[in-house]
Amino acid sequence: MSAAEVPASASWRELLGPAHAGVAIVLAVGVLVGAVNIYLASSLLPTVVADIGGDGFYAWNMTIYLVAMVIATMLVSRLLARWGNVGAYLLGFGVFLVGSLVCAVSPVMPVLLAGRGVQGLGAGLLSGLGFAAVRSALPRRLWTRGNALMSAMYGVGNFVGPAVGGLFAQFGGWRPAFVTMAVIAAVCGVLVPRALPQGERGGVRAPVPVVSLLLVTAATAAVSVAGVLPGAAAMTAAIAVALLLVTVFVVHERRSELRVFPRTTYRPGSPLKWLYLTLALLAFGVAVESFLPLFGQRLGGLAPAVAGFFGAAISLGWSATQLVSSSAVKARTVGRLRLLGPLLLALGFLIQGLLQRQDAPLWLVLVWVPVLFVAGAGIGLAYPHLSVAVMSSTQDPEEGGRAAAAIATVTSLSIAFGTAVAGVLVNLGGRSMLDSARYMLFGFAIICALGAVTARAASRTSSPAPAGQPGS
Repeated sequence: MSAAEVPASASWRELLGPAHAGVAIVLAVGVLVGAVNIYLASSLLPTVVADIGGDGFYAWNMTIYLVAMVIATMLVSRLLARWGNVGAYLLGFGVFLVGSLVCAVSPVMPVLLAGRGVQGLGAGLLSGLGFAAVRSALPRRLWTRGNALMSAMYGVGNFVGPAVGGLFAQFGGWRPAFVTMAVIAAVCGVLVPRALPQGERGGVRAPVPVVSLLLVTAATAAVSVAGVLPGAAAMTAAIAVALLLVTVFVVHERRSELRVFPRTTYRPGSPLKWLYLTLALLAFGVAVESFLPLFGQRLGGLAPAVAGFFGAAISLGWSATQLVSSSAVKARTVGRLRLLGPLLLALGFLIQGLLQRQDAPLWLVLVWVPVLFVAGAGIGLAYPHLSVAVMSSTQDPEEGGRAAAAIATVTSLSIAFGTAVAGVLVNLGGRSMLDSARYMLFGFAIICALGAVTARAASRTSSPAPAGQPGS
């Protein structure tokens, strides 16, 4: 679909009205439970370790969860082809439910880690299914609203997860927190057959791209391990290995008949690769949130609870803005939002870096919040429109579903990379927390600004070939 063919966007009232409310709720909650669970577990871990031990495995809770998520997102299109919308969603919620219950009854840390891995598989399936199912479960005019609603759930999850986890931890109830996640998954599973259309099921089982899966899994593991290695040199080496593995993955995908990304991604003149890169650079910026509470405490003197909410300002800006920006329908406006988003994100990080001070006064700390909100707004301006552009990159239903499912793969992998890179930049500051904050924020400003270059490249490339033609 060319830029001139962007259809009129339907209203939020239609998406949340009787005809589509069930679909919208299932898709949104599926993404939300995975996003909440990332930071919910992080908030609970100090209480968990005090109860069952295993402090040596502390950092692996996040690593295993993220690796499992990325693996699962790459299997979504094949599950949809095999089981349809309903069957695939039931599997996703079921796997997440089992993982949550394993976590809830864990007597020792290794069992909890196994549960986190299973949870990650379920969360990855649900995240990927959300974007893929929008294409098949909602009319074309609601794709932008549907994408905005689901991607907003990432931001809501980043805000709600620490708060809910902290609340359960405050009362020493880490096991009930996981039980609660299992109950939510069970309720959603009951709603799935009533809310979702079955969707088309392929007659032939698509082979699993084993080599591609192994390469991305290894890359995700390498970059996740980088976040727990001591010293900037070791972390940099691990990131370099991860980048090398991603390069090998791309080379293999271009030559192989079995691939994770749609064939259109590698077709000369296709905008899809640039769209994915722009989405990746936007998601990359979210990783800053992992360290903002630390800066808030050490530089701004904030209490831990307050600093945690301060760290979620980017997600709040992301979520709030895209609910508004999704109403844009004019091709020129959409193109400008896709270009403006990365620039606004980078500008927010640049200004935030300039505002950092040791023992910052309260008035300056209060200024940090709207600056971070504006940075997050950059993601919200562009993300839903980029997602719809990805879904519209081909008219072939199978390739279109694969393109949509890959949005979650790109997002999860980019956040993992971003977290590792943020750790390296923070370590460069040594014992100076002020230097660490500036290195990270200025570094992310430069990296995220590249999103404007990739967004511009996407707008200049040709529109996709019609269905049935090579590359479609």
